[in-house]
Amino acid sequence: MQEWLETLTEWTGQLSGLLWGSYLTLIALVGTGIYLTIRLRLVQLRGFRHGAALITGKYSDPKHVGEVSHFQALSTALSATIGTGNIAGVATAISLGGPGALFWMWVTAFFGMATKFAECSLALKFREVDPDGKVAGGPMYTLMHGLKMKRTAAAFATFALIASFGIGNMVQANSVVDGLTYIWPEVSEAAWMVGVLLAVLVGLVILGGVKRIARVASTIVPFMALLYVAAALLVLFNHLDQIPAAIALVLNYALNPWAVGGAAVGEAIRWGVARGLFSNEAGLGSSPMAHAAARTNEPAREGLVAMMEPFIDTLVICTMTGLVIIVTGAWQTDNEALVGAALTAHAFSETLGDSGAMVVGFGLALFAFSTMIAWSYYGDRSAHFLFGERAVMPYRVIFTLLVVIGAAVPLQLVWNVADIMNILMALPNLLALILLAGVAARIKHEYFSRTPLPDNETPYSRTNNA
Repeated sequence: MQEWLETLTEWTGQLSGLLWGSYLTLIALVGTGIYLTIRLRLVQLRGFRHGAALITGKYSDPKHVGEVSHFQALSTALSATIGTGNIAGVATAISLGGPGALFWMWVTAFFGMATKFAECSLALKFREVDPDGKVAGGPMYTLMHGLKMKRTAAAFATFALIASFGIGNMVQANSVVDGLTYIWPEVSEAAWMVGVLLAVLVGLVILGGVKRIARVASTIVPFMALLYVAAALLVLFNHLDQIPAAIALVLNYALNPWAVGGAAVGEAIRWGVARGLFSNEAGLGSSPMAHAAARTNEPAREGLVAMMEPFIDTLVICTMTGLVIIVTGAWQTDNEALVGAALTAHAFSETLGDSGAMVVGFGLALFAFSTMIAWSYYGDRSAHFLFGERAVMPYRVIFTLLVVIGAAVPLQLVWNVADIMNILMALPNLLALILLAGVAARIKHEYFSRTPLPDNETPYSRTNNA
Protein backbone atom coordinates (compact mmCIF):
# COMPACT_ATOMS: atom_id res chain seq x y z
CA MET A 1 0.00 0.00 0.00
CA GLN A 2 2.78 2.39 0.97
CA GLU A 3 4.65 1.65 -2.24
CA TRP A 4 1.47 2.23 -4.27
CA LEU A 5 0.92 5.61 -2.59
CA GLU A 6 4.50 6.65 -3.27
CA THR A 7 4.13 5.70 -6.93
CA LEU A 8 0.84 7.60 -7.20
CA THR A 9 2.41 10.62 -5.52
CA GLU A 10 5.27 10.54 -8.01
CA TRP A 11 2.97 10.22 -11.03
CA THR A 12 0.61 12.97 -9.92
CA GLY A 13 3.60 15.18 -9.10
CA GLN A 14 4.95 14.73 -12.61
CA LEU A 15 1.54 15.46 -14.15
CA SER A 16 1.05 18.52 -11.94
CA GLY A 17 4.51 19.82 -12.84
CA LEU A 18 3.84 19.20 -16.52
CA LEU A 19 0.51 21.07 -16.45
CA TRP A 20 1.67 24.06 -14.39
CA GLY A 21 5.07 24.20 -16.06
CA SER A 22 3.74 23.84 -19.60
CA TYR A 23 3.96 26.91 -21.80
CA LEU A 24 0.67 25.84 -23.43
CA THR A 25 -1.15 26.13 -20.09
CA LEU A 26 0.42 29.47 -19.31
CA ILE A 27 -0.28 30.79 -22.81
CA ALA A 28 -3.93 29.72 -22.52
CA LEU A 29 -4.39 31.53 -19.20
CA VAL A 30 -2.41 34.68 -20.01
CA GLY A 31 -3.57 34.67 -23.64
CA THR A 32 -7.20 34.74 -22.51
CA GLY A 33 -6.35 37.73 -20.33
CA ILE A 34 -4.73 39.54 -23.26
CA TYR A 35 -7.71 38.78 -25.50
CA LEU A 36 -10.17 40.05 -22.88
CA THR A 37 -8.07 43.16 -22.29
CA ILE A 38 -8.46 43.99 -25.98
CA ARG A 39 -12.19 43.11 -26.12
CA LEU A 40 -12.90 45.13 -22.97
CA ARG A 41 -10.81 48.10 -24.10
CA LEU A 42 -8.37 48.17 -21.16
CA VAL A 43 -11.12 48.01 -18.55
CA GLN A 44 -8.49 47.41 -15.86
CA LEU A 45 -7.16 50.94 -16.41
CA ARG A 46 -10.29 52.80 -17.46
CA GLY A 47 -12.49 51.35 -14.75
CA PHE A 48 -9.94 51.23 -11.93
CA ARG A 49 -11.04 54.38 -10.12
CA HIS A 50 -14.69 53.43 -10.23
CA GLY A 51 -13.90 49.89 -9.02
CA ALA A 52 -12.11 51.33 -6.00
CA ALA A 53 -15.11 53.58 -5.27
CA LEU A 54 -17.47 50.60 -5.41
CA ILE A 55 -15.51 48.77 -2.70
CA THR A 56 -16.24 51.61 -0.28
CA GLY A 57 -19.97 51.02 -0.72
CA LYS A 58 -20.50 54.36 -2.45
CA TYR A 59 -23.03 52.96 -4.93
CA SER A 60 -24.51 50.14 -2.84
CA ASP A 61 -28.27 49.68 -2.88
CA PRO A 62 -29.77 47.55 -0.06
CA LYS A 63 -32.77 46.80 -2.28
CA HIS A 64 -30.61 44.95 -4.80
CA VAL A 65 -30.48 41.14 -4.87
CA GLY A 66 -27.61 39.41 -3.10
CA GLU A 67 -26.34 38.23 0.27
CA VAL A 68 -23.15 40.23 0.92
CA SER A 69 -21.71 43.67 0.17
CA HIS A 70 -19.13 44.43 -2.53
CA PHE A 71 -16.43 44.68 0.14
CA GLN A 72 -17.43 41.39 1.77
CA ALA A 73 -17.50 39.59 -1.59
CA LEU A 74 -14.04 40.96 -2.42
CA SER A 75 -12.74 39.99 1.04
CA THR A 76 -14.09 36.45 0.68
CA ALA A 77 -12.46 36.03 -2.73
CA LEU A 78 -9.20 37.61 -1.54
CA SER A 79 -9.14 35.33 1.51
CA ALA A 80 -8.88 32.42 -0.94
CA THR A 81 -6.20 33.98 -3.14
CA ILE A 82 -4.03 35.69 -0.50
CA GLY A 83 -2.20 32.76 1.01
CA THR A 84 0.75 30.48 0.52
CA GLY A 85 1.23 31.83 -3.02
CA ASN A 86 2.08 35.26 -1.62
CA ILE A 87 4.65 33.91 0.84
CA ALA A 88 5.96 30.60 -0.51
CA GLY A 89 4.97 31.05 -4.16
CA VAL A 90 6.90 34.28 -4.68
CA ALA A 91 9.98 32.85 -2.99
CA THR A 92 9.80 29.75 -5.18
CA ALA A 93 9.38 31.83 -8.34
CA ILE A 94 12.43 33.98 -7.55
CA SER A 95 14.65 31.10 -6.37
CA LEU A 96 13.88 29.05 -9.52
CA GLY A 97 13.30 31.81 -12.08
CA GLY A 98 15.48 34.61 -10.74
CA PRO A 99 14.42 38.18 -9.85
CA GLY A 100 12.90 38.58 -13.34
CA ALA A 101 10.07 36.25 -12.33
CA LEU A 102 8.59 39.11 -10.30
CA PHE A 103 8.11 41.18 -13.47
CA TRP A 104 6.20 38.36 -15.14
CA MET A 105 4.02 38.06 -12.05
CA TRP A 106 3.12 41.71 -12.64
CA VAL A 107 2.24 40.91 -16.24
CA THR A 108 -0.11 38.10 -15.20
CA ALA A 109 -1.76 40.42 -12.67
CA PHE A 110 -2.36 43.18 -15.22
CA PHE A 111 -4.02 40.93 -17.78
CA GLY A 112 -5.62 38.88 -15.00
CA MET A 113 -7.59 41.97 -13.98
CA ALA A 114 -9.48 41.83 -17.30
CA THR A 115 -10.06 38.10 -16.82
CA LYS A 116 -11.49 38.69 -13.34
CA PHE A 117 -13.79 41.42 -14.64
CA ALA A 118 -15.18 39.13 -17.33
CA GLU A 119 -15.62 35.95 -15.27
CA CYS A 120 -17.22 37.74 -12.31
CA SER A 121 -19.51 39.95 -14.42
CA LEU A 122 -20.74 36.81 -16.18
CA ALA A 123 -21.18 35.05 -12.83
CA LEU A 124 -23.54 37.84 -11.71
CA LYS A 125 -25.46 37.80 -14.98
CA PHE A 126 -26.11 34.04 -14.95
CA ARG A 127 -26.44 33.41 -11.20
CA GLU A 128 -29.50 31.79 -9.62
CA VAL A 129 -31.40 33.30 -6.69
CA ASP A 130 -33.68 31.13 -4.53
CA PRO A 131 -37.04 32.43 -3.28
CA ASP A 132 -35.49 32.88 0.18
CA GLY A 133 -32.74 35.09 -1.28
CA LYS A 134 -29.88 32.57 -1.28
CA VAL A 135 -27.56 32.97 -4.25
CA ALA A 136 -25.72 30.36 -6.31
CA GLY A 137 -23.36 31.41 -9.08
CA GLY A 138 -20.04 30.75 -10.75
CA PRO A 139 -18.66 29.28 -13.96
CA MET A 140 -20.95 26.23 -13.75
CA TYR A 141 -24.01 28.48 -13.94
CA THR A 142 -22.39 30.60 -16.66
CA LEU A 143 -21.74 27.45 -18.70
CA MET A 144 -25.24 26.09 -18.08
CA HIS A 145 -27.30 29.25 -18.63
CA GLY A 146 -25.00 31.19 -20.94
CA LEU A 147 -23.85 28.37 -23.22
CA LYS A 148 -26.31 25.53 -22.45
CA MET A 149 -23.34 23.23 -21.70
CA LYS A 150 -24.75 21.19 -18.81
CA ARG A 151 -22.13 18.42 -18.92
CA THR A 152 -19.25 20.89 -19.07
CA ALA A 153 -20.82 22.80 -16.18
CA ALA A 154 -21.07 19.59 -14.15
CA ALA A 155 -17.42 18.80 -14.95
CA PHE A 156 -16.31 22.20 -13.65
CA ALA A 157 -18.33 21.76 -10.45
CA THR A 158 -16.86 18.27 -9.92
CA PHE A 159 -13.29 19.53 -10.31
CA ALA A 160 -13.99 22.44 -7.94
CA LEU A 161 -15.57 20.12 -5.36
CA ILE A 162 -12.52 17.82 -5.35
CA ALA A 163 -10.12 20.78 -5.25
CA SER A 164 -11.94 22.26 -2.25
CA PHE A 165 -11.04 19.21 -0.13
CA GLY A 166 -7.41 19.45 -1.23
CA ILE A 167 -5.99 22.90 -1.86
CA GLY A 168 -8.90 24.52 -0.02
CA ASN A 169 -8.77 22.35 3.06
CA MET A 170 -6.13 19.75 3.96
CA VAL A 171 -3.08 21.47 2.48
CA GLN A 172 -4.14 24.73 4.11
CA ALA A 173 -4.54 23.03 7.49
CA ASN A 174 -1.01 21.73 7.00
CA SER A 175 0.12 25.28 6.19
CA VAL A 176 -1.40 26.57 9.44
CA VAL A 177 0.72 24.05 11.35
CA ASP A 178 3.79 25.07 9.29
CA GLY A 179 3.16 28.74 10.03
CA LEU A 180 2.78 28.18 13.77
CA THR A 181 5.87 25.92 13.76
CA TYR A 182 7.94 28.91 12.54
CA ILE A 183 6.97 30.66 15.78
CA TRP A 184 6.80 27.69 18.17
CA PRO A 185 8.75 24.64 16.87
CA GLU A 186 7.11 22.36 19.45
CA VAL A 187 3.76 22.79 17.63
CA SER A 188 4.82 20.13 15.11
CA GLU A 189 4.68 17.55 17.92
CA ALA A 190 0.99 18.28 18.55
CA ALA A 191 -0.24 18.84 15.02
CA TRP A 192 -3.42 16.84 15.56
CA MET A 193 -4.40 19.07 18.50
CA VAL A 194 -3.96 22.11 16.28
CA GLY A 195 -6.11 20.31 13.72
CA VAL A 196 -8.94 19.75 16.21
CA LEU A 197 -8.89 23.39 17.34
CA LEU A 198 -8.75 24.54 13.73
CA ALA A 199 -11.64 22.27 12.76
CA VAL A 200 -13.77 23.81 15.53
CA LEU A 201 -12.94 27.34 14.36
CA VAL A 202 -13.56 26.49 10.70
CA GLY A 203 -16.82 24.72 11.56
CA LEU A 204 -18.12 27.68 13.56
CA VAL A 205 -17.55 29.91 10.54
CA ILE A 206 -18.64 27.79 7.58
CA LEU A 207 -21.74 26.24 9.17
CA GLY A 208 -23.17 29.77 9.17
CA GLY A 209 -23.03 30.01 5.37
CA VAL A 210 -21.73 32.76 3.09
CA LYS A 211 -22.89 35.66 5.28
CA ARG A 212 -20.80 34.48 8.25
CA ILE A 213 -17.88 33.57 5.98
CA ALA A 214 -18.01 37.06 4.45
CA ARG A 215 -18.14 38.76 7.86
CA VAL A 216 -15.12 36.84 9.13
CA ALA A 217 -13.20 37.29 5.87
CA SER A 218 -13.87 41.04 5.81
CA THR A 219 -12.32 41.23 9.29
CA ILE A 220 -9.34 38.91 8.81
CA VAL A 221 -8.26 39.86 5.28
CA PRO A 222 -7.66 43.61 5.83
CA PHE A 223 -5.93 42.92 9.17
CA MET A 224 -3.56 40.24 7.89
CA ALA A 225 -2.82 42.07 4.64
CA LEU A 226 -2.01 45.33 6.43
CA LEU A 227 0.14 43.55 9.02
CA TYR A 228 2.13 41.74 6.35
CA VAL A 229 2.53 44.78 4.09
CA ALA A 230 3.53 46.98 7.07
CA ALA A 231 6.29 44.53 8.02
CA ALA A 232 7.46 44.39 4.40
CA LEU A 233 7.50 48.19 4.16
CA LEU A 234 9.56 48.34 7.36
CA VAL A 235 12.15 46.03 5.77
CA LEU A 236 12.13 48.03 2.53
CA PHE A 237 12.49 51.32 4.42
CA ASN A 238 15.67 49.93 5.98
CA HIS A 239 16.97 49.15 2.48
CA LEU A 240 15.58 52.25 0.78
CA ASP A 241 18.74 52.99 -1.18
CA GLN A 242 18.73 49.46 -2.67
CA ILE A 243 15.19 49.53 -4.07
CA PRO A 244 16.04 51.24 -7.40
CA ALA A 245 18.81 48.67 -7.99
CA ALA A 246 16.40 45.86 -7.08
CA ILE A 247 13.81 47.05 -9.60
CA ALA A 248 16.53 47.42 -12.26
CA LEU A 249 17.63 43.85 -11.45
CA VAL A 250 14.07 42.58 -11.88
CA LEU A 251 13.73 44.27 -15.29
CA ASN A 252 17.17 43.12 -16.42
CA TYR A 253 16.53 39.47 -15.54
CA ALA A 254 13.07 39.64 -17.10
CA LEU A 255 13.80 41.39 -20.38
CA ASN A 256 17.51 41.35 -21.19
CA PRO A 257 18.65 38.00 -22.63
CA TRP A 258 21.93 39.57 -23.74
CA ALA A 259 22.89 40.30 -20.11
CA VAL A 260 21.59 37.22 -18.30
CA GLY A 261 21.11 34.69 -21.12
CA GLY A 262 18.03 33.54 -23.00
CA ALA A 263 17.57 30.52 -20.74
CA ALA A 264 17.42 32.73 -17.64
CA VAL A 265 14.77 34.95 -19.22
CA GLY A 266 12.81 31.86 -20.24
CA GLU A 267 12.86 30.51 -16.68
CA ALA A 268 11.80 33.93 -15.37
CA ILE A 269 8.79 33.91 -17.70
CA ARG A 270 7.87 30.32 -16.87
CA TRP A 271 8.02 30.61 -13.08
CA GLY A 272 6.76 34.19 -12.88
CA VAL A 273 3.66 33.46 -14.95
CA ALA A 274 2.97 30.11 -13.27
CA ARG A 275 3.27 31.44 -9.70
CA GLY A 276 1.46 34.66 -10.57
CA LEU A 277 -1.52 32.73 -11.89
CA PHE A 278 -1.36 30.34 -8.94
CA SER A 279 -1.44 33.28 -6.55
CA ASN A 280 -4.25 35.42 -8.02
CA GLU A 281 -6.23 32.52 -9.60
CA ALA A 282 -7.27 34.65 -12.60
CA GLY A 283 -9.00 32.34 -15.07
CA LEU A 284 -9.29 29.36 -12.72
CA GLY A 285 -12.96 30.10 -12.02
CA SER A 286 -12.89 30.02 -8.22
CA SER A 287 -13.55 33.61 -7.16
CA PRO A 288 -16.66 34.14 -9.38
CA MET A 289 -18.49 31.85 -6.93
CA ALA A 290 -17.83 34.34 -4.12
CA HIS A 291 -18.56 37.43 -6.19
CA ALA A 292 -21.85 35.95 -7.44
CA ALA A 293 -23.25 36.45 -3.91
CA ALA A 294 -22.72 40.23 -4.03
CA ARG A 295 -25.69 42.49 -3.39
CA THR A 296 -26.09 44.22 -6.74
CA ASN A 297 -28.26 44.08 -9.83
CA GLU A 298 -25.41 45.43 -11.97
CA PRO A 299 -23.05 42.62 -13.12
CA ALA A 300 -20.45 45.15 -14.29
CA ARG A 301 -20.15 46.60 -10.80
CA GLU A 302 -19.07 43.31 -9.29
CA GLY A 303 -16.74 42.74 -12.24
CA LEU A 304 -15.03 46.05 -11.48
CA VAL A 305 -14.72 45.11 -7.80
CA ALA A 306 -13.36 41.66 -8.70
CA MET A 307 -10.62 43.02 -10.94
CA MET A 308 -9.08 44.64 -7.85
CA GLU A 309 -8.13 41.13 -6.65
CA PRO A 310 -5.02 40.62 -8.85
CA PHE A 311 -4.02 44.22 -8.10
CA ILE A 312 -4.09 43.69 -4.32
CA ASP A 313 -2.90 40.08 -4.32
CA THR A 314 -0.09 40.25 -6.87
CA LEU A 315 0.78 43.87 -7.67
CA VAL A 316 0.83 44.85 -3.99
CA ILE A 317 1.40 41.87 -1.67
CA CYS A 318 3.51 39.64 -3.96
CA THR A 319 5.58 42.69 -4.95
CA MET A 320 6.28 43.42 -1.28
CA THR A 321 7.44 39.84 -0.72
CA GLY A 322 9.57 39.81 -3.87
CA LEU A 323 11.32 43.09 -3.14
CA VAL A 324 12.08 42.02 0.45
CA ILE A 325 13.68 38.81 -0.83
CA ILE A 326 15.76 40.74 -3.38
CA VAL A 327 16.92 43.77 -1.33
CA THR A 328 17.97 41.59 1.62
CA GLY A 329 19.99 39.36 -0.72
CA ALA A 330 18.08 36.29 0.52
CA TRP A 331 17.49 35.13 -3.06
CA GLN A 332 21.24 34.47 -3.44
CA THR A 333 21.49 32.17 -0.42
CA ASP A 334 23.08 28.75 -1.00
CA ASN A 335 21.24 27.08 1.89
CA GLU A 336 19.10 24.33 0.33
CA ALA A 337 16.84 24.30 3.39
CA LEU A 338 15.73 27.85 2.65
CA VAL A 339 13.03 27.31 0.05
CA GLY A 340 9.46 28.56 -0.23
CA ALA A 341 8.09 30.11 2.97
CA ALA A 342 11.38 29.46 4.79
CA LEU A 343 13.20 31.73 2.30
CA THR A 344 10.64 34.50 2.87
CA ALA A 345 10.96 34.10 6.65
CA HIS A 346 14.74 34.29 6.31
CA ALA A 347 14.46 37.49 4.25
CA PHE A 348 12.24 39.19 6.83
CA SER A 349 14.49 38.00 9.67
CA GLU A 350 17.55 39.59 8.04
CA THR A 351 16.15 43.00 9.04
CA LEU A 352 13.51 42.39 11.69
CA GLY A 353 15.15 39.51 13.56
CA ASP A 354 12.92 36.92 15.21
CA SER A 355 9.88 39.20 14.85
CA GLY A 356 10.29 38.97 11.07
CA ALA A 357 9.93 35.18 11.18
CA MET A 358 6.93 35.62 13.48
CA VAL A 359 5.21 37.90 10.96
CA VAL A 360 5.72 35.32 8.23
CA GLY A 361 4.64 32.41 10.43
CA PHE A 362 1.60 34.20 11.83
CA GLY A 363 0.75 35.52 8.36
CA LEU A 364 1.01 32.06 6.83
CA ALA A 365 -1.31 30.63 9.48
CA LEU A 366 -3.91 33.38 9.08
CA PHE A 367 -3.70 33.32 5.28
CA ALA A 368 -4.22 29.56 5.27
CA PHE A 369 -7.19 29.76 7.67
CA SER A 370 -8.91 32.41 5.57
CA THR A 371 -8.27 30.36 2.42
CA MET A 372 -10.01 27.41 4.04
CA ILE A 373 -13.21 29.27 4.87
CA ALA A 374 -13.40 30.80 1.39
CA TRP A 375 -12.79 27.51 -0.40
CA SER A 376 -15.41 25.85 1.76
CA TYR A 377 -17.94 28.15 0.10
CA TYR A 378 -16.66 27.23 -3.37
CA GLY A 379 -17.09 23.55 -2.57
CA ASP A 380 -20.45 24.31 -0.96
CA ARG A 381 -21.75 25.94 -4.17
CA SER A 382 -20.33 23.09 -6.27
CA ALA A 383 -22.09 20.49 -4.10
CA HIS A 384 -25.31 22.52 -4.35
CA PHE A 385 -25.03 22.58 -8.14
CA LEU A 386 -24.36 18.85 -8.45
CA PHE A 387 -26.64 17.40 -5.77
CA GLY A 388 -28.99 20.14 -4.61
CA GLU A 389 -29.41 21.95 -1.29
CA ARG A 390 -29.64 18.65 0.64
CA ALA A 391 -25.91 18.07 -0.02
CA VAL A 392 -24.72 21.38 1.44
CA MET A 393 -24.78 20.56 5.17
CA PRO A 394 -23.17 17.09 4.77
CA TYR A 395 -20.48 18.75 2.64
CA ARG A 396 -19.76 21.31 5.37
CA VAL A 397 -19.50 18.60 8.02
CA ILE A 398 -17.10 16.48 5.91
CA PHE A 399 -15.04 19.58 5.09
CA THR A 400 -14.71 20.39 8.79
CA LEU A 401 -13.66 16.84 9.74
CA LEU A 402 -11.00 16.69 7.02
CA VAL A 403 -9.27 19.69 8.61
CA VAL A 404 -7.98 17.42 11.42
CA ILE A 405 -6.49 14.95 8.93
CA GLY A 406 -4.92 17.76 6.92
CA ALA A 407 -3.16 19.19 9.94
CA ALA A 408 -1.65 15.88 11.03
CA VAL A 409 -0.46 14.07 7.89
CA PRO A 410 2.03 14.76 5.06
CA LEU A 411 0.04 15.83 2.02
CA GLN A 412 2.19 15.87 -1.10
CA LEU A 413 -0.26 13.58 -2.92
CA VAL A 414 -3.16 15.88 -1.98
CA TRP A 415 -1.18 18.92 -3.19
CA ASN A 416 -0.56 17.21 -6.52
CA VAL A 417 -4.20 16.21 -7.05
CA ALA A 418 -5.39 19.70 -6.05
CA ASP A 419 -3.02 21.36 -8.52
CA ILE A 420 -4.32 19.09 -11.29
CA MET A 421 -7.93 19.88 -10.35
CA ASN A 422 -7.17 23.61 -10.51
CA ILE A 423 -6.00 23.32 -14.10
CA LEU A 424 -9.00 21.16 -14.99
CA MET A 425 -11.25 23.86 -13.47
CA ALA A 426 -9.60 26.45 -15.69
CA LEU A 427 -10.31 24.68 -18.99
CA PRO A 428 -14.13 24.95 -19.02
CA ASN A 429 -13.93 28.40 -17.43
CA LEU A 430 -11.60 29.70 -20.17
CA LEU A 431 -13.92 28.21 -22.79
CA ALA A 432 -16.84 30.17 -21.31
CA LEU A 433 -14.80 33.38 -21.16
CA ILE A 434 -13.74 33.17 -24.80
CA LEU A 435 -17.19 32.26 -26.11
CA LEU A 436 -18.96 34.86 -23.96
CA ALA A 437 -16.40 37.67 -24.30
CA GLY A 438 -18.91 39.60 -26.41
CA VAL A 439 -21.49 39.34 -23.62
CA ALA A 440 -18.96 40.62 -21.08
CA ALA A 441 -18.10 43.53 -23.38
CA ARG A 442 -21.81 44.35 -23.78
CA ILE A 443 -22.31 44.27 -19.99
CA LYS A 444 -19.50 46.78 -19.60
CA HIS A 445 -20.68 48.96 -22.48
CA GLU A 446 -24.29 49.12 -21.30
CA TYR A 447 -23.28 49.96 -17.74
CA PHE A 448 -21.08 52.89 -18.74
CA SER A 449 -23.43 54.10 -21.47
CA ARG A 450 -26.26 54.95 -19.09
CA THR A 451 -26.97 58.19 -17.28
CA PRO A 452 -23.82 59.47 -15.51
CA LEU A 453 -23.27 57.89 -12.13
CA PRO A 454 -24.14 59.64 -8.84
CA ASP A 455 -22.13 62.77 -8.03
CA ASN A 456 -21.50 63.15 -11.78
CA GLU A 457 -18.77 60.56 -11.57
CA THR A 458 -18.26 58.43 -14.64
CA PRO A 459 -15.16 56.28 -15.22
CA TYR A 460 -14.83 57.57 -18.76
CA SER A 461 -16.99 59.61 -21.09
CA ARG A 462 -19.64 58.37 -23.50
CA THR A 463 -17.39 59.23 -26.40
CA ASN A 464 -14.70 56.71 -25.43
CA ASN A 465 -16.69 53.86 -24.01
CA ALA A 466 -16.98 50.53 -25.78
